[in-house]
Amino acid sequence: QVQLVESGGGLVQPGGSLRLSCAASGNIFRINNMGWHRQAPGKERELVALMSTSGNTNYAESVKGRFTISRDNAKNTVTLQMNSLKPEDTAVYYCYGDVEYWSGSLHRSTYWGQGTQVTVSS
Repeated sequence: QVQLVESGGGLVQPGGSLRLSCAASGNIFRINNMGWHRQAPGKERELVALMSTSGNTNYAESVKGRFTISRDNAKNTVTLQMNSLKPEDTAVYYCYGDVEYWSGSLHRSTYWGQGTQVTVSS
């Protein structure tokens, strides 16, 4: 029943900016870590940025200082502001959530969005 839906991807020139958004829905009790991963063609999926419910963050070294993650716990949303984009940022970006949800009893599972394409090219 839990779904994560991303939006905001697209084509941007090097040095430009994009803002990704993700909204989670379903019978959610709480979302612990929530954030973003990405996967470029021929490469493994990697963590980009995560944020806990308390606001602790974890960024990939390659995006520190350029990307900023934020979330609204009440709305179960998370955003990723991406500035100073580089061609190597080109990838499919996936929303991620470590979700506790009700289904007869309390369960905990990871959920992924469908992915949104980010292309950085001149």
